[in-house]
Amino acid sequence: MMQQHFKMKNDVKIPAIGFGTWQIPNGDIAYDSVLFALATGYRHIDTAMAYRNEESVGQAIKDSGLRREEVFITTKLPAEIKGFDEAKKAFESSLKRLGIDYIDLYLIHAPKPWGTGGDGMNYMPQNIASWKAFEELYEEGKIRSIGVSNFTNHHLKALIDQTRIVPMANQILVNPGHIPQDTLDFCEKNDILIEAYSPLATGRLIGNERLGEIATRYGKSVAQLCIRWSLQKGFLPLPKSVTKERILENFNVFDFEISKDDMKEIG
Repeated sequence: MMQQHFKMKNDVKIPAIGFGTWQIPNGDIAYDSVLFALATGYRHIDTAMAYRNEESVGQAIKDSGLRREEVFITTKLPAEIKGFDEAKKAFESSLKRLGIDYIDLYLIHAPKPWGTGGDGMNYMPQNIASWKAFEELYEEGKIRSIGVSNFTNHHLKALIDQTRIVPMANQILVNPGHIPQDTLDFCEKNDILIEAYSPLATGRLIGNERLGEIATRYGKSVAQLCIRWSLQKGFLPLPKSVTKERILENFNVFDFEISKDDMKEIG
């Protein structure tokens, strides 16, 4: 059986599958989904201030009956909030909404505000200022690990060149239909864990005939095949669902292994 944790460069263990909460509205849906995911066996919950569901996520974790240290919680600094003081203020706000006193992984959500043009490199001075706040919070013990999201190799290099701590994780879009090799190579070289969001391409891969044929050979669904593919690639997948059957299905991927030939064919 595959190990159910990854270890980041600072030796912090992170559960190998995260339950994603993007587009899950605050309230009963987010609360019930997270509560069921935790009951199913997930021990890693991924949220963000921008998702506007931190309150319900935090309440579900509290009501799960699990100890705080049993659940790995990730949240993110919004893409439009940048700067040293701004990052610290946003962090405290997320902490309060989640109802906890530390965060396991805190990420810069994106190198540039959503909807803005360009590649985001012009925002790197502000990202570096935010990162310096992250470094302080990490060293104060308020965050167990720090990272980024949606950063390419160019953003990462600019950040690393002007700060002290190399990001421990980079949460990016990765699935069999989208493999950003330059960024993956840079992260591997610098020991940055890849977290793969939208591991099913927001559902677009489910109907893929080729993947369906491969999945059938293992007695698994296409979703399970894609999640397992991520794990075997060394990526941490973040599947998201509000359907109990799919939440359970997405976690049931530790009892089979994709062959080398099939891994190559998948991508």
